[in-house]
Amino acid sequence: MITRSVVVQSQLKQNDQPRPAGRTSVGVSFAASLTFEGVHQRFGSKDVLCGIDLSAEPGQILCLLGPSGSGKTTLLRIAAGIERQSRGRLLLNGEVMASESVFVPPEHRGVGLMFQDYALFPHMTLLKNVAFGLTGLSSSAARTAAASALERVGLSGRGDQYPHMLSGGEQQRVALARALAPRPSVLLMDEPFSGLDSRLKDTIRTDTLQILRESRATAIVVTHDAEEAMRMGDRIALLRDGRLIQTGTGRELYRDPVNLFAAGFFSELNVIEAEARGGRVVTALGPVATTRCDDGAKLTVALRLNGLRLGTGEAGVTGRVLSRRFLGGVDLFTVAVEGVDEPLRSRMRAGTVPENCRDVVVSVDPLAVIVFEKDASDR
Repeated sequence: MITRSVVVQSQLKQNDQPRPAGRTSVGVSFAASLTFEGVHQRFGSKDVLCGIDLSAEPGQILCLLGPSGSGKTTLLRIAAGIERQSRGRLLLNGEVMASESVFVPPEHRGVGLMFQDYALFPHMTLLKNVAFGLTGLSSSAARTAAASALERVGLSGRGDQYPHMLSGGEQQRVALARALAPRPSVLLMDEPFSGLDSRLKDTIRTDTLQILRESRATAIVVTHDAEEAMRMGDRIALLRDGRLIQTGTGRELYRDPVNLFAAGFFSELNVIEAEARGGRVVTALGPVATTRCDDGAKLTVALRLNGLRLGTGEAGVTGRVLSRRFLGGVDLFTVAVEGVDEPLRSRMRAGTVPENCRDVVVSVDPLAVIVFEKDASDR
């Protein structure tokens, strides 16, 4: 199913900003706010979304981040009008699009949707694929607008080709051109880079971000990749099991996660048990932070891998190297430390620890430590 967006002809004017070499600049959309108020979704006996309150501001890129099954795509489909929520409201610029008594059809929302698999029609040329949603224009005007959209994404002059003739990255650009051609006030993107190899992904993601900035449309991007969310998003909404765990900038979520799940989603962690003693967080590695908790309080320490230092000095505790893997710029170590049940992992700059070194001194970088009060339900 492809959602056709209603085209507002006044939105089809090109902006007057300088045009980067190789493609035209993107016409400005009328960005809108998109708000979820207490949105629930239930399929049979399963709650897929549990009271989501979330808003994307005009012109903002909001990334929905979380593992598979967290409800990201369901939330996107509700925004597009492909699904109707069980309870709650969806508002576009303050106007109700979906509630218990109101449901505005997808084609009347001014929302663009870019599918995970691009959903290009194989029997249509690229020009016809892009023009598919421009139903408010004459045939000639739609062709002109579609050709302009292809030029904006660097595919000028290739409108007569078919999707099978393109690489994965080029197909992604066509899908983006089709989604942006009607000048949607909100663009929804469901894991748009998941089918690309890692090298191509960086290039296409950077180009896409530039196009979104130029179009100034509000964008909601679904991803399970925390680094991708930090690269693209003005704000990130982290979901788990249909619940909103934390929202904020990438910097805020990385530096001040609300719980162990949030911390672990943004970086690999060593998790160590700790106890409050005399205002300090004491672990088997020694004191690693300060705390205001009462003495004896049970704590959990999340230690990022680059914060576990290995050396041959005297400051720290003794550890035994169990394994070492060269990963290019870094060495990845697994280290056994007395008093810690599970082996710890460390990422050190390659060559920092001598090749034949088995016994090391383990210390902790306080800046890589995150302390949580003990909560077994979050483990």
